[in-house]
Amino acid sequence: MNKRLSDLLSNQGDNYILPFFWQHGESEAVLREYMAKIQESNIGAVCVEARPHPDFAGEQWWHDLDIIIEEARNRNMKVWILDDAHFPTGYANGLLKKKPDSLRKQYVMYKSAVTAGPIAGGRLNVGKMARTVPMPGFGQADTFGEAKDQDTFDDDQFLGLVAYKVLPDNRLDISSVVDLGDKVKDGWLTWDVPAGEWRLFILYLTRNGGGNTSYINMIDPASCAVQIEAVYQPHYERYKNEFGKTIAGFFSDEPCIGNTFGYEANKVIGRKNMPLPWQPALPNLLNIAMGRDWQLKLPLLWFEGQTGDETAAQTRYAYMDIISRLIESSFSRQIGEWCSDHGVEYIGHIIEDNNQHSHLGSSMGHFFRSMAGQHMSGIDDIGNQVLPGCDNATRYSIVDGDGEFYHYMLGKLGSSLGHIDPIKKGRTMCEIFGAYGWREGVRMMKWLADHFLIRGVNHFVPHAFSPKDFPDPDCPPHFFAHGHNPQFRHFGSLMRYMNRMSHLLNGGQLVAPAAILYHGESSWTGKTQLMQKPARVLTECQIDFDVLPSDVFSDMDAFNTQFGGGVLSVNNNSYRCLIIPTTEYLTTDVANFAVQAQSEGFPVIFVDELPIGLADGNQTGRSLPDKLSECPVASLDHLPNLLDSLNIRDIRIAGSVPHLRAMHYVTDTDQFMFFNESLSKTIDVQVELPVKGDICRYDAWQNKTLICEREETADGSRVRLVLEPYESCFLICGESGQHPASKRLADLKTVKSIEAPWSVSFANAKSYPAFSDAARLEALVDLSIEKPFFSGTVRYETTFELDQVEGGEELLIEEANEAVEVWVNDQPAGLKICPPYRFAIDNLLKAGLNRIRIEATNTLANEMRDNTNPILEMFIPPTVEAPVGLSGRIEIRR
Repeated sequence: MNKRLSDLLSNQGDNYILPFFWQHGESEAVLREYMAKIQESNIGAVCVEARPHPDFAGEQWWHDLDIIIEEARNRNMKVWILDDAHFPTGYANGLLKKKPDSLRKQYVMYKSAVTAGPIAGGRLNVGKMARTVPMPGFGQADTFGEAKDQDTFDDDQFLGLVAYKVLPDNRLDISSVVDLGDKVKDGWLTWDVPAGEWRLFILYLTRNGGGNTSYINMIDPASCAVQIEAVYQPHYERYKNEFGKTIAGFFSDEPCIGNTFGYEANKVIGRKNMPLPWQPALPNLLNIAMGRDWQLKLPLLWFEGQTGDETAAQTRYAYMDIISRLIESSFSRQIGEWCSDHGVEYIGHIIEDNNQHSHLGSSMGHFFRSMAGQHMSGIDDIGNQVLPGCDNATRYSIVDGDGEFYHYMLGKLGSSLGHIDPIKKGRTMCEIFGAYGWREGVRMMKWLADHFLIRGVNHFVPHAFSPKDFPDPDCPPHFFAHGHNPQFRHFGSLMRYMNRMSHLLNGGQLVAPAAILYHGESSWTGKTQLMQKPARVLTECQIDFDVLPSDVFSDMDAFNTQFGGGVLSVNNNSYRCLIIPTTEYLTTDVANFAVQAQSEGFPVIFVDELPIGLADGNQTGRSLPDKLSECPVASLDHLPNLLDSLNIRDIRIAGSVPHLRAMHYVTDTDQFMFFNESLSKTIDVQVELPVKGDICRYDAWQNKTLICEREETADGSRVRLVLEPYESCFLICGESGQHPASKRLADLKTVKSIEAPWSVSFANAKSYPAFSDAARLEALVDLSIEKPFFSGTVRYETTFELDQVEGGEELLIEEANEAVEVWVNDQPAGLKICPPYRFAIDNLLKAGLNRIRIEATNTLANEMRDNTNPILEMFIPPTVEAPVGLSGRIEIRR
């Protein structure tokens, strides 16, 4: 018996949902009402966010949090606390401003001068250039939309002076480098400039000209400790008796290295004129990584060497390797260890958007290292990043978005860390639904939830419950909205569904036959193929995978990495091949593994071409192993055929079904989740599963098991899988279904079309279930034409004659917007929030005259049409508006 399925069928199971609960200083009555409403939504936890609160960690905050914790304790709920006064995490509630300047962010920066020699006794005022002068009006705000609050500093320090000859393509001649530091006296360089064109780099340290000065230095452990002092410790001192009980832990929201301001996506190492993070330990670390001449190589962090020279790539790798490991130890692990020591957990996410997960600026340089101290893996999907049916589109937001990354990599990037890091215990959290706008209703939410569930996400932070007076313009949708959201009751059904699905996807192990190498390190060093490219190919072929960083090969003990018998095992997750996206440079440990693995029959497949060098070869003095050329190379188009020839597949599907998503997950029995991501096409395929014995189909929406017909094969079982658009299901082994499975819609025959006239009436969320404005409809039409600002529930009522009831009758509503409830002869037939809108009604029908009542509930988008937030509009693209009510055919089929 599958224990987790048994839990669900007994209406048991844990809570996996912890929505943001925004705090503004509301009254006690409002806070208590909202805690009741959150629990009413089938949610067992909250994540309390102080971003809009006027007195974080002050008396008003403690007063409000006391109420929330008391309510949570009485309701057997958990409380998580977002760990700063506002996002991004790192402001340390303003405490850094009271600390020594040495704890503020520091950068290494350069000024350059170009000259042509020969010049005897050339002079340059280095002292004047070795500093950054802040320009008025360019400071960063402490939070989005607030007044600028940028400090300035006068402790800029000269670091060194280096000259390179400039080549015709504006690259640097590596062999020409000259150290001019000892030729600087009293701030002036005196140098006999040789013949040719030269670029002089004045290197200096500064606290000016980068990101927000009031944020901690993410690579300095003493600076990061201020975050604990300002936020974590005060909460422990007040609530130590609740730590590990009602208080579950803390949430970091989008911490960033912050060497630049804003969310631009291309803050990758190598960008000219970008200040780079610094702290006092770096000279020694760079000396170890790059050699005693490390200072001469610093200009290569911004400029390219001549074509074919590896020095720039190796310099950038060494620097980013150090920076990302300092972020890991100074920030992520320091906070995670503090939380562990105090009986709570640490969760959250960085900014992953548009491949920023491996960049500087608004992210943290390396996804896996920056999340190392957290007890769950974490990602976020807000602001129309993932859009149903739009995986080929460029996102419209503050910056253009890579739809392929969001649809084919974001979820898997998060869950991969959850799988391979022992501290995560297989758990991955996704902040979800936020800033999509009021047009996002439960129909889209259900699709988004399934999208991430089947990619391994098993905890969710819905965004958000806002108790501020309605309408709050801050990043809707808001799930209750003081009773104004007409879909609130449907939202609770969705949360129950998501908890059930998450319960089945916890406490077990993913079966992923393939691994893809994380492209983070290669993006630091040269030409890179984004890992979502092979990820898409595998996803559309139902070949599951995890993303592995090179660290699993260099720090095998930390990840419990083992290799043997043709299997790579990382934290007990087993892979049968490694796919390496196109890259110019590998690390030594990955290259050595590839050679060893290939010799033992484990495929290491390079996409398109082999690398040309080692990223960490400048100190090792090593080069690519000769035997690396024995590894197979395949184009993306030929990758599926190669994997099939190597017998890599786990789940086998007859034919090409690019919209079908599949996952094999094992708890005490094998479980297979499937999801049809198409919005229009039914999937009807034969699926071969590598298991024998009984199989049932579990319908998590109705919480029941269905009989699943199977045919035993030599290697397992063959099952017919039918999924209508939006549908998902589990096939669970070792179980026999208790209820007959629904027939394919195409196999049902229409026995009655329910025609007009209809009596319609209307109710908004506040008046429901009292309806008014009754009218007669002679045909189903878009009711928004007559009521363009209507948001709420439309009730449709009519009668129809039926000659006889034979059994097996279903009601099919072709289209609706968007949540639908049905009553037949005043008896409830069910609730659906997305297609297919089909309802089993045979036990409610009778021969003769029947009454039917259908309620269709839309979102708040129409009511809020003229109530827009200009900041939010930067996230939300213009879109085609959905009609109000029912449309298409309404039929009884059998």
